[in-house]
Amino acid sequence: MKEIKQEKPKVFFKTFGCRTNLYDTQIMRENLGEFEHTLEEECAQVVVINSCTVTNGADSGVRSYVRKARDMGKSVVFAGCGVKTQGRALFDKGLVDGVLGHSHKESIAHALDKLAQGEKFFYEDSLEHLDSTIVSEFVGKSRAFIKIQEGCDFACSYCIIPSVRGKSRSLPLGQIVRQVQVLVDSGVQEVVLTGTNVGSYGRDSNGSLSKLLRALFALDSLKRVRIGSLEPSQIDEEFCDLLAHPKLERHLHIALQHSHNAMLKLMNRANRFESDYELLHKIAALGYAIGTDYIVGHPGESEEIWEQAFSNVRTLPLTHIHPFVYSVRSGTASASMSDRVNGTLAKERLHSLNTHIQETNRAFRQKRMAQDKPLQVLIEKQLGDVYVGLDEHFNKIFIESKQELGQWVEIAEYEIKEHNYAKI
Repeated sequence: MKEIKQEKPKVFFKTFGCRTNLYDTQIMRENLGEFEHTLEEECAQVVVINSCTVTNGADSGVRSYVRKARDMGKSVVFAGCGVKTQGRALFDKGLVDGVLGHSHKESIAHALDKLAQGEKFFYEDSLEHLDSTIVSEFVGKSRAFIKIQEGCDFACSYCIIPSVRGKSRSLPLGQIVRQVQVLVDSGVQEVVLTGTNVGSYGRDSNGSLSKLLRALFALDSLKRVRIGSLEPSQIDEEFCDLLAHPKLERHLHIALQHSHNAMLKLMNRANRFESDYELLHKIAALGYAIGTDYIVGHPGESEEIWEQAFSNVRTLPLTHIHPFVYSVRSGTASASMSDRVNGTLAKERLHSLNTHIQETNRAFRQKRMAQDKPLQVLIEKQLGDVYVGLDEHFNKIFIESKQELGQWVEIAEYEIKEHNYAKI
């Protein structure tokens, strides 16, 4: 009698949080074995939640999705950074069917086999693990995120991540180069180097981010390299010497977090405003757009401190910003600090930052247009006859076109509005 092979459940990934999580999802997808990956939530029998735990709010958002997945009748596997902070509670309450720590994501097929047989599982995390998987394709993105390291050696007072990702540890340079080459061979032409703390790459292995960049620049078919968030204290002369290389995107994201030394000290940050000012102006002079992260409303941010901090911001050559209102993260030093800032006041400060950077970004784009040099645009998506892309300065551009556009487009004529607009 012919044996009837049981069909494997379809798996849907729901990813929360940072670019590192996006890459981790690709690693799990790559290791599904006979299980089928689907991009359609409703078609899946199993939902794998790659969670974020950076704030209490992030935890809450993930829990809401857990409940939604349960209500849809899905089997739920809980993975990601939230395993350390709420994995056990969710598992013990029966809200998830399995918990998969970071160090077990390459064994996801084995875990899903258990689930298919009606067994629940809880695979705890090891904070020393490094992945060995080479991802063959990056699903759902025109550019690929490449994880180059795990963990963080900093101890910022507001941040829980070092305790859920561990100490900084670097992937071997050769493995990263092989990974990028595989993706380039699959058609990817832009890669984004990511990790928990990208600038610490190589410091545990006699390497450096600069050495890695040189190795990647040597790959013929790789057109553009973008670097994830860097700490100001990690940018040295060796790195600055590479800023003129044509394959490096003309945009750097440098995480300042604040612009007043009193706040930087409270946050246990390594950077200080005076050195940040010098560094950012040095990089901007090379034609770079510069983005940053900025926390408003952290405990201790008095009106006097804020006024000086905002005055300091206006002296910096920033073109992009990811500002956010401080959110309590249980288990961090900042969570127990007094001198809390009123939420409405914090949102007003956030609005001031956003408004200022919108103005500086427009001024940057106008200056760039006056140089009369075409923009090099990577197409991200298509909405009817409108293509949406990113130029080499990480500025969004909308391109109206009746013709089919390729992955890369050179735009010589465009309008400056809220974003850049072109018609070809």
